[in-house]
Amino acid sequence: MEKAAPKESSFATWVVIFLLLIIILVKGFFSFFVVGDRGQPTWDYRPVKDVPGESPYAIYEPLPYPQHVKGQKGE
Repeated sequence: MEKAAPKESSFATWVVIFLLLIIILVKGFFSFFVVGDRGQPTWDYRPVKDVPGESPYAIYEPLPYPQHVKGQKGE
């Protein structure tokens, strides 16, 4: 009695591989051309100082001695 061996199709395997490759390439081209870099933005916020007490948008008054270390006039 012969054992039934499943018939393997290398053509169908290559078709699936090429379809996946085409999907990846189409998504890449879509991302490159549609979502790509549109250049410099039109707004300019200018640099804002990092320390909250020195920022013009600060809600607290600046401290007279802004050092956060123990010592003379910095406690």
